[in-house]
Amino acid sequence: MKVFITKELPGNPEKMLRKNGFKVTIHKGNRPVSRRELIKESADADALICLLTDKIDREIIAGLKKCRVIANVAVGFNNIDIGAATEKNIIVTNTPDILTDATADLTMALLLAAARRIPEGERMMRANAFKGWKPDLLLGVELKNKILGIAGAGRIGSAVAQRAKAFGMKIIYTDHKQNPVIDIEEGAEMVPLNTLLKKSDIISFHLPLNQTTRHILNCANIKHLKRNAIIINTSRGEIIEEECLIKALKEKKILAAGLDVYENEPEINKEFLKLENVVLLPHIGSATRETRANMASLAAVNVLNILKGKEAQTPVNRINN
Repeated sequence: MKVFITKELPGNPEKMLRKNGFKVTIHKGNRPVSRRELIKESADADALICLLTDKIDREIIAGLKKCRVIANVAVGFNNIDIGAATEKNIIVTNTPDILTDATADLTMALLLAAARRIPEGERMMRANAFKGWKPDLLLGVELKNKILGIAGAGRIGSAVAQRAKAFGMKIIYTDHKQNPVIDIEEGAEMVPLNTLLKKSDIISFHLPLNQTTRHILNCANIKHLKRNAIIINTSRGEIIEEECLIKALKEKKILAAGLDVYENEPEINKEFLKLENVVLLPHIGSATRETRANMASLAAVNVLNILKGKEAQTPVNRINN
């Protein structure tokens, strides 16, 4: 049986697959797999291991002649047409839990960097522009007693709440259901979205991308934010209507933002590059050696299980056998 992997992955998951007798084909090189190559290589594959940057739409899925499992090396799976896969009796899997701590850590790094203006200071030093200590040099804000609003209190949002509590922050959150764990352990309070936007000093987004979350922060509600608010996004770029965020940052309607994801990745709105009050990272939320290797390994395990007639560890859909 054949497994097609759309990119070389850390942790050598192909070794595990080959050891179990599977033929593995991998797209190599720095460029992403082209749509043409993806269609060609996956057509006769029994399994497909893909990335969140690979668009596995209905047309791609229609061309899969033998595929039984699509293993996405990501928590989110908005890049895959789940309905089309289910119709063809293809199991789709993801890699939850593994990247929780890495993404929560990066969220706090962005939060601290934006609040304490760390990138501005670093650029100042590299430009040899530091002329000595001054009482008003790069004044930021403290985290203690600030209200952190978490949009999406799932695994990653909960891990962020735990870290923020250690900094002495107060936690509120919005989600489609109550999270009793952070209610009790972190003293968090569930509130409606508009209340969260109005009350929070810092807002961190940890939502899946779907039709209800796309542009959940938009031109209509961004005006509710505090003037000293900080926006952090490590989920999906399309969660935020970027033009509105840029306008708010330009006009100093909010204090700052820290972003790891963007609406049109890998392209970035060039207006962000002109702003001092935004921290920009290249989608590295899960980018630790341990996390990326474990994500690839879980994807391979899901493939092995399905092709050997077992249950997937982390399925996102159900099919009728």
